[in-house]
Amino acid sequence: MPPNQQITELTLPLFDDFHLHLRAGNALKRTVSDASFWARRAIVMPNLQPPVDNFDLADNYRADIIKNIPAGRNFEALMTLYLSENIKTDTVKQAKERGIFAIKWYPKGATTNSEQGISSVQACYPIFAEMEKRGVPLLIHGEVTDTDIDIFEREAVFIDRVLIPLRRDFPALQITLEHITTARAVEYLLSIPEAEKTAATITPQHLLFNRNQLLVGGIKPHFYCLPILKCETDRKALLQAATSGNPRFFLGTDSAPHAQHKKENSCGCAGCYSAWNAPALYAQAFEEAGALDKLENFACKFGADFYDIATENYERVLKISREENTIPANLDYAEDKLIPLFAENKLNWQIKKN
Repeated sequence: MPPNQQITELTLPLFDDFHLHLRAGNALKRTVSDASFWARRAIVMPNLQPPVDNFDLADNYRADIIKNIPAGRNFEALMTLYLSENIKTDTVKQAKERGIFAIKWYPKGATTNSEQGISSVQACYPIFAEMEKRGVPLLIHGEVTDTDIDIFEREAVFIDRVLIPLRRDFPALQITLEHITTARAVEYLLSIPEAEKTAATITPQHLLFNRNQLLVGGIKPHFYCLPILKCETDRKALLQAATSGNPRFFLGTDSAPHAQHKKENSCGCAGCYSAWNAPALYAQAFEEAGALDKLENFACKFGADFYDIATENYERVLKISREENTIPANLDYAEDKLIPLFAENKLNWQIKKN
């Protein structure tokens, strides 16, 4: 491949998004259409109201997603269950045969619709033991929610207080630390043995922006997400990890739509909507690092290898072209409007299909 500055077009397989929020109801028309344009499959988050914490809810949610896939597109929704008090060891035993890909752990109060999340890690040890035995992955929103811990320190404290002991107690449990945001998370992932079944997803917003984007010159609610944007040192550590070619790090957008009026109010919702053009956002970040040649493995291979799902025989149908374009000011979203990440700003890249 020529030097990155000479690359004007990438022709890649459809991406995998290993962390995606699609919401429910009328929102699915927008979200499923946007994601399925560039993604062949996605791990779908279960933090709906009510949370998707049983098989019937997961089956119904999958059916609703399938109904909203545009004609001619092959998009696979990898379904998850929400770790709540309703999850029992018997649930884990049946998970794979009932089409459940993974179980998602939200610490109580950590993010959108996490009120039913768990507050006691020890209480879930029988669940984790069964997951380890059955090969069911655990996806973690890795933050503590103690009121005495600064919001910018929540991830680092979680790693030291919760994840390291959990990893020691369940060495064979497959764990993904979702949407990492700190240099501490990168340091931890690089420090553990290669054989350990631990990986991390990284979002476009945490690769492209730091907390100045959120706070300097006024609060900008459409850059507000959880985990929150961190400092520039953290952003650079994430960018280096994502573009390093290390298979522990792979793509998970954490694209999380909220209607404009729910973001722009006195207590705005957390979440950035990137599914409209995520490949272009990632290309922008990888270009900054001079590593466009590393994007394919990050977006199409490493996650699939970690989860041991097929990666072969996919056509290269997604074109990411060096073409300046302006992100729209807003998008239609059910009966509302939705502001995409980095709205009304220019990107160097645009996504198309063959």
